[in-house]
Amino acid sequence: MNFTIVFVVFTLLTFILTVFFLKRLIPILATKHIGQKILDIGPRWHKNKEGTPTMGGISFIISGLICFLIFAIVFFPRMDRRDFLISINIMVYGLLNGMIGMIDDVAKMRKNRNEGLTPIMKFLLQSVFCFVFLLTMSMTVGINTVLTIPFFNFSLDLGFAYYGLLYVFLIGIVNSVNLTDGIDGLASLITFTIGLFLVCCSVFISGNYPLSFISALLIGSSLGFLTYNFYPAKVFMGDTGSLYFGGIIASTVFLTGNVVIALIYNMVFVIEAFSDILQVAYFKISNGKRLFKIAPLHHHFEKCGWSEVKIVTVFAVVNSIFCIIAFLGLHV
Repeated sequence: MNFTIVFVVFTLLTFILTVFFLKRLIPILATKHIGQKILDIGPRWHKNKEGTPTMGGISFIISGLICFLIFAIVFFPRMDRRDFLISINIMVYGLLNGMIGMIDDVAKMRKNRNEGLTPIMKFLLQSVFCFVFLLTMSMTVGINTVLTIPFFNFSLDLGFAYYGLLYVFLIGIVNSVNLTDGIDGLASLITFTIGLFLVCCSVFISGNYPLSFISALLIGSSLGFLTYNFYPAKVFMGDTGSLYFGGIIASTVFLTGNVVIALIYNMVFVIEAFSDILQVAYFKISNGKRLFKIAPLHHHFEKCGWSEVKIVTVFAVVNSIFCIIAFLGLHV
């Protein structure tokens, strides 16, 4: 079985299972009143979304785990040890971040407000799991500490400092995905574009089983979730889903092998995070003035009069362009 067949089979299976679980999960979430709380400081036009079932990310976490178990059982004899260990490490890292999100979502439900774990507690848990992930990757498959800048033919061995760079990247992307999940379908569709990028890498560049499977996982999960999450959303993924997606997406840096390339194909997530950071920094240094009408950036465009569908479409096109740039960078 070649890599293309692996991709097609697991994309379809993940999609079907995600839709199947979502169809049964949404009524359960609604019955138990597990609905989204909207912050008073957030966009006031989102108040009509309050009560929409959340924690829908459970659907694609379960479907992803089932598909991974099938993938591991079927392809373990055909994969080399390194590829198999990379696959396990990526899935575990995604699941651990999803667990943090689930704890956060449950805490929100119990407190009956849109604030669960404290930012410090969430950051500490993410840091612990990130350190464990990096340690496990280093001990099982090894980590190349050479930083390569695409398009400039420049490389530099950072040694142990590279681990610090990876830590910042992993934590940053995980939280950027979570931050981007603010309007219907946005995080899901950006995830879909990254999945397409990864499958192109699998087919045209390296051709390996982990890339084929992870790209199938991201595409099948995101498309399956979009059937109920595109505007107007019938369910939200919650921190459960966004942190899980963030963990998987961030750890794909070990599949493409280049932090700079990973930053490029995650550019919309990066921009969203920086818009929030810039807003806070500018607010402090300018004595209360705002750089954007509201942050993160997708809310700024909402306040400028853009519809949610327009924002999601434009942001997805922009990230697709950056994915093409990243793909070209892998050839240089």
